[in-house]
Amino acid sequence: MKHYIPILIVSLVFLVSCKETKKDRIIDLENIYAWCIVPYDRMKRSPAERIEMLKRLGITKYAYDWRSEHLPQMAEELRLAEKNDIEVIALWLWIDNNSDSLNGLNNSNEKVFSVIKEVGYEGHIWVSFNNNFFENLSDADAMEKGAKMIAFLSKKATTLGCKVALYNHGGWFGEPKNQIKIIESLPQEDLGLVYNFHHAHKQIDAFPELVTIMLPHLWNVNLNGLRKEGPKLLTIGAGDYEKEMINILIEKGYKGDFGILGHVEEADVESILKANLNGLGN
Repeated sequence: MKHYIPILIVSLVFLVSCKETKKDRIIDLENIYAWCIVPYDRMKRSPAERIEMLKRLGITKYAYDWRSEHLPQMAEELRLAEKNDIEVIALWLWIDNNSDSLNGLNNSNEKVFSVIKEVGYEGHIWVSFNNNFFENLSDADAMEKGAKMIAFLSKKATTLGCKVALYNHGGWFGEPKNQIKIIESLPQEDLGLVYNFHHAHKQIDAFPELVTIMLPHLWNVNLNGLRKEGPKLLTIGAGDYEKEMINILIEKGYKGDFGILGHVEEADVESILKANLNGLGN
């Protein structure tokens, strides 16, 4: 009998530890999705390998970012995700003034829309802009130009059963107040916001106010460790402000899901996602 007592004690400690980890995690796993896991992966996983990785981690949702080399496999990945009960909540779209206009999108962006149509995808399209889109424009001119492009994209998305969300990525368009002005200027369009902690270092002090005005439009929040001095990318739990900011969101009534990033160059994205999950449990 003496040989089994230590095993029993270890087992009980493990069970208690697991229970405490789940209880102490700020956000339930079912409310977490993965983001920035396609181009940021030293292992260069195939669509099937990426789906299997998410299943190992217990993550049932992700948003699909891409580079041009990933687009030939995009349709396959969307179908595989659906087959494996993994929800692709959004697709990424990057607008560049050098190649995108109201007269037409560049080949890569048009490919995204053709894949959406091909597979019958119905979800969100996260839209952000290269800073060159608003370069040397006044606030009024930037507003007008941004609203026209968002309206164009929203109408294009709506015909395919999708909705557009505005994604803060720095610059003029990265200011939530400017995004909200665009949304409010287009009441006929069903638009939302995606807020990113890794583009929020200059907005930390204003965050409580920003949450209040963003909340009616806020669809998703992507998390990151936050220190005012940087770095831009930091594991959740290693910063000074992210947990307080998560609590502010929840206290003010945010009920959407939260993204964890795999956004690290030359790293195995699975290890980065694990570290961020662990950071939420501390």
